[in-house]
Amino acid sequence: MDQDQKLSILADAAKYDASCASSGAKRRDSRSGAGVGSAGGAGICHSYTPDGRCVSLLKVLLTNVCLYDCHYCINRRSSEVQRARFTPEEVVDLTLSFYKRNYIEGLFLSSGIVRSADYTMEMVIEVARQLRDVHDFRGYIHLKTIPEASQELIELAGKYADRISINIELPSQEGLDRFAPEKNLERTQDAMGGIRQRIVEGRSERKAGRAASTRTARGRQAPAVYANGQSTQMIVGADRSDDAAILQRADHLYRGYELRRVYYSAFSPIPSSSTILPSKAPPLVREHRLYQADWLLRFYGFDVGELTAADSLDGGHLDLDIDPKLAWALRHRQLFPIDLNRADRESLLRVPGLGVRSVQRILQLRRWQAVRYEDLRKLRVSLEKVLPFVIVADHHPARQGLDDENLRARFAPPPEQLEFDFGRHNAAAGAALHHAPQATELKQARVSAHSGEL
Repeated sequence: MDQDQKLSILADAAKYDASCASSGAKRRDSRSGAGVGSAGGAGICHSYTPDGRCVSLLKVLLTNVCLYDCHYCINRRSSEVQRARFTPEEVVDLTLSFYKRNYIEGLFLSSGIVRSADYTMEMVIEVARQLRDVHDFRGYIHLKTIPEASQELIELAGKYADRISINIELPSQEGLDRFAPEKNLERTQDAMGGIRQRIVEGRSERKAGRAASTRTARGRQAPAVYANGQSTQMIVGADRSDDAAILQRADHLYRGYELRRVYYSAFSPIPSSSTILPSKAPPLVREHRLYQADWLLRFYGFDVGELTAADSLDGGHLDLDIDPKLAWALRHRQLFPIDLNRADRESLLRVPGLGVRSVQRILQLRRWQAVRYEDLRKLRVSLEKVLPFVIVADHHPARQGLDDENLRARFAPPPEQLEFDFGRHNAAAGAALHHAPQATELKQARVSAHSGEL
């Protein structure tokens, strides 16, 4: 099998991993004329850095051969997909070739488990080692690590990568036992804990300035630092976990392991899928709502219980029709309206339609003048969403109907008329005329068909 065929197979196999985002690291660059590549330059997978830059990464698997039999994974042991395998040298050559053609800014490398977790981890690390030590590559590297590998190997991976990640896959051990029996939630979190500790140590080293004293054989300064972040991914809709369980796990990981990001990937039915998997993918908007709720947990001071209240209409799930902050505000109308000229920052962050930057600008503005309707318009906030919940110098929400029972309907998408499959219905009716003895069965078929469409 030639290299082009391998790349086609292994790049396609890597597309299911959503946790592909650059850390925006700036500690390695070649602007001085030394080395190859840059992790801080402007930017075959597109990813976004924390400062908003779009960068391109070579996103590929080292191999799609795997000892594990995770039901939701297209590369599982029992899958009949075509297999391929790169050598570390081939991945290094591809990365450098693509970079020199200005196709990519860095590498995202993952792998199926071949032989053993430690053996696979050694091969993944070897790619990063050759890029850094042999070719002086200073671009971005994200390595997907294996929780079953030894902690020493995971730590070594972090010395070469800008970011490392371990996929937790599902939020509960019950789900893993059913869909990924080789995986263990506690073991994965132990590996995350080790990474977190090493990241903290590396941060302390940088602050103390000890990193600057380390030099390579070429004489350039080579900061002896660890990966500056870790991330993970959870699959949405493969098991019965509701949004509350998913967000509770994410919140636990953020608080206990200092994760930079938790990625949510809506389950997508795969070819020759396992019979225990759902036959239909969850609504893609569910993934979108989870990302919105994740943002509220990290930057807006919300708790999981506030966003997925058991007494809400969706009981454990996020409202798919409106965003989580608006849904919370509609359930707590007694807390509104908020006076933008008097409320504290925490209260302002809970107003639907106001983001972190808008709140900061409002706080700055009101130091010099009263906030008015025109100021909100200049801030380019969503006036339709904001006005029912706030008071400003020349606006009171009574005119917007804060207590109106139909307020939610103003923000939710209009109801859609579902279509019946009249072709199937008419076909069944025609058959009934020619086969009168089967009329009862056809009637039942019509009922089932219409129920499915509805």
